[in-house]
Amino acid sequence: MEPKPEQSPHHAYPDHWEADVVLRDGGTARIRPITTDDAERLVSFYEQVSDESKYYRFFAPYPRLSDRDVHRFTHHDYVDRVGLAVTIGGEFIGTVRYDRIDDRGRPASAPADEAEVAFLVQDAHQGRGVASALLEHIAAVARERGIRRFAAEVLPANNKMIKVFRDAGYTQRRSFEDGSVHLTLDLEPTEESLAVQRGREQRAEARSVQRLLAPGSVAVIGAGRTPGGVGRTVLRNLLTAGYTGRAYAVNRAFDEGLATLDGVPAHRSLGEIDEQVDLAVIAVPAHQVPEAVADCGEHGVQGLVVVSAGYAERGADGRELQRELVRQARSYGMRIIGPNAFGIINTAENVRLNASLAPESPARGRIGLFTQSGAIGIALLSGLHRRGAGLSSFISAGNRADVSGNDFLQYSFEDPDTDVALLYLESLGNPRKFTRLARRTAAVKPVVVVKGARHSGTNPPGHAVPVSRIPDATVSALMRQAGVIRVDTVTEMVDAGILLAGQPLPSGPRVAILGNSESLGLLTYDACLAEGLRPRPPIDLTTAASPQDFRDALAEALADATCDAVIVTAIPWVGEDGEAETGDGQVLAAALHTAVAGGSAKPVAVVHVEIGGLAEALAAASSTAAPRRRPTTAGTAPPEAPTDRTALTDREAATDRTTETDRTASTDRQAPTGRTTDTHRTTANAPATPRHPAAPAAPEATPPAPEGRPRPGRIPAYPAAERAVRALAEAVKYAQWRRQAAVPGKVPELLDETIDEAGAAALIEAHLAAAPDPRGRQLGHDEARELLGRYGIDVRPTLPAPDPDAAVAAAARLGYPVALKTTAPHLRHRADLGGVRLDLTDEDALRRAYGDLTDLLGKPAELLPVVQAMAPRGVDTVVRASIDAAAGAVLSFGLAGAPSELLGDTAHRLVPVTDRDAAELIRSIRAAPVLFGWRGAAPVDTAALEELLLRLSRLVDDHPEVVSVALEPVVVAPQGLTALGAAVRLAPPPARNDLGPRRLPSY
Repeated sequence: MEPKPEQSPHHAYPDHWEADVVLRDGGTARIRPITTDDAERLVSFYEQVSDESKYYRFFAPYPRLSDRDVHRFTHHDYVDRVGLAVTIGGEFIGTVRYDRIDDRGRPASAPADEAEVAFLVQDAHQGRGVASALLEHIAAVARERGIRRFAAEVLPANNKMIKVFRDAGYTQRRSFEDGSVHLTLDLEPTEESLAVQRGREQRAEARSVQRLLAPGSVAVIGAGRTPGGVGRTVLRNLLTAGYTGRAYAVNRAFDEGLATLDGVPAHRSLGEIDEQVDLAVIAVPAHQVPEAVADCGEHGVQGLVVVSAGYAERGADGRELQRELVRQARSYGMRIIGPNAFGIINTAENVRLNASLAPESPARGRIGLFTQSGAIGIALLSGLHRRGAGLSSFISAGNRADVSGNDFLQYSFEDPDTDVALLYLESLGNPRKFTRLARRTAAVKPVVVVKGARHSGTNPPGHAVPVSRIPDATVSALMRQAGVIRVDTVTEMVDAGILLAGQPLPSGPRVAILGNSESLGLLTYDACLAEGLRPRPPIDLTTAASPQDFRDALAEALADATCDAVIVTAIPWVGEDGEAETGDGQVLAAALHTAVAGGSAKPVAVVHVEIGGLAEALAAASSTAAPRRRPTTAGTAPPEAPTDRTALTDREAATDRTTETDRTASTDRQAPTGRTTDTHRTTANAPATPRHPAAPAAPEATPPAPEGRPRPGRIPAYPAAERAVRALAEAVKYAQWRRQAAVPGKVPELLDETIDEAGAAALIEAHLAAAPDPRGRQLGHDEARELLGRYGIDVRPTLPAPDPDAAVAAAARLGYPVALKTTAPHLRHRADLGGVRLDLTDEDALRRAYGDLTDLLGKPAELLPVVQAMAPRGVDTVVRASIDAAAGAVLSFGLAGAPSELLGDTAHRLVPVTDRDAAELIRSIRAAPVLFGWRGAAPVDTAALEELLLRLSRLVDDHPEVVSVALEPVVVAPQGLTALGAAVRLAPPPARNDLGPRRLPSY
């Protein structure tokens, strides 16, 4: 058991320093402050350290700790003397301590800002990253206590410790004094130290998931003696999948004489197994889970899959059970998938793990799948199976109390067997971390996300994570900024996933469309336009087209440098009696595979209507599944069509096709752009009866790919044009993001010359000190102008006008023409209510406007009118920045006015934004054409607008106390812009969980 901390006589026990961390090998450990109750633990820990490690720590033989040593190392004031310990199972495996010193190396108190630091790690746990994790946490503690530098004395032979300091990424100095290496580390985080920290986090968390997905042995705890039940089902599925490791059935209710169950060893407890078990699947009632977890922890199990239900999904009592489950598992260094999990799958040939409730393990493939819902997981597994798509890994995390989508992203980034990551998420425990991880992963492989519970404003039962208050539209925009492919449904996720997993990325939005149905081609053409693609006129091969014609047309399109992707549309062939025949999809699939194998690397998708076997044949990996050979020489009768004939839905089915003239004429119809379609596909030698035309024999194997081009993958098939086009459009947008991400944007250096960061910090400190309200305070107009001015953001001044004479005096001071505006909260930015009078050119006009305003809306004391000089005409826009405790600082842009608000036409980017982000921000709203000369209007100064966005981003990034800013309206003219209103709110900044030392979410 962990000790109950005593309160230090100098400072309260800092429980916020406690943290669970993932170590280098994927196991977990707990870091916490050392207390006075830890004397026995410290002595036991020291006894297990080798003499060599003790020598490195104390520079002399030091076989045991004296009582004085134990007292000194367990009594801290948590300010000038601090000790942290790493524990597993409640026992120490490593310690670190700092003592504040003065410039002569003597014990000191603040304001001394240097401390001596020393580490000791048990030999059995060296190499697991314990010291590196301790350094991150003790450095954060030191910074919190005003310490800016660490000093350390290390023996030259202690290479491991020197490497810990050297690799930390902090600015450091080294010297050799009196036979030891003297190291000084500046503790201010640097880009390098942050990169090192995140790199270690990535590798450790990826390894922790890899240990769960590739165990050498699995025990199913709760496997019943009779068939049926959750545990027995998991065991059966594990064995049916051909798991390559060792499996065990564990149930304390087993008879003592029971030796095996389903052919695997049966035991009453893990202690009876003569080896260490890597993974345990727990399928017992919730009240028995703590006993099972303790059994696992005491016998070295590395990870748990808890399929048991009855936790946070059941309410407050269940949430507390779930918290205790996580705390108990982590105390033993184990990670958890679940509780209430559906299970995990790994299709790797050397693993073949199906530790789930899925009765059939999916085929091996290149898609990784993570879900927070068992029901959605079942639907996705079924959908991918029907489409012939295989998986590399699958995790259904249930209540995701521990292992989350972030961990899966870490694993997917590293996993060489995963080309596409699909995630169904109902909550984001750490949105900042998610966007960071997603951006890095998306730079090398696609990440497709469906976000459930988008509009509820609450988390699903069982998800103990902070609730973000930002709208779903903002979440979607931030995902797009990170390169995530955000789709709305699981069907769209499958559609996009199979395209991205089997096809190369498109080089652009130009799409060739070809097929044997003009109408289906037109539907595809329209869908492309609706999705922002640039389709070429469809090529109608006519219903007489043979698989050879499809192959030739596809090969030509792939060779065409003016298209970036190809969509093939296909309908069943028409028989002599005018009825449709499903034909032989395998023959057509073989023809398409042949064309793809010999063409350039462009994505190909197929839209088909009831062609039997086509989708399955296209889904087969061309390198491993050869199409069936068929006798198709000239004059040979084609195979009989299936008896369940399907009527054509194409409008051509209603026309007379009894003559060759009619069939040929259909190719001469005008394409949507006015160009005629290609007619060379149909010739006078075409058969008069287009009943599955003669086709070349299907090859035994796909021809080799051209030099330098990867072998062709599965060709995705879709039952509707809109679905294929939507998936392709997502691939086009993702490919464009990848190309842009390869050359990241930057913040122009010219901003540095006009920004007074120190002056802004002083103003913020003074404003917050004047109103020490933890909720912060709203700045007045002049105060906001002054603060924004420190960052080069000019806001046009206003002068109060409590009466007509004051208004006239203000206008004289500002210069005509002027505007008269109310500033009452209920009328602010509501020009539609008549609270604004513009273009007042003289005193008479101003007095009349003042009288009209007060007669219409109320007394001056209620309206709070002000006078402001008129700005040059332009487009009214709104620029905002706000801080969400979960997602971080967000910059938003849109046009001013009710239509934009009503339609939600606002774009968002995470702060800090780069020059590229700023340019994309103003171009991503639907009303963006208004800024660029819509309907003959003069284009406005978008360069000035981009600079304003960069300046505001820099302000909120430099000063997290600026929790919200609204510039409304910002009038953007053909030359320059004018900010007419500004609202700024200051508050103590919300705590950030992405800049401190790495840690798992706390419970």
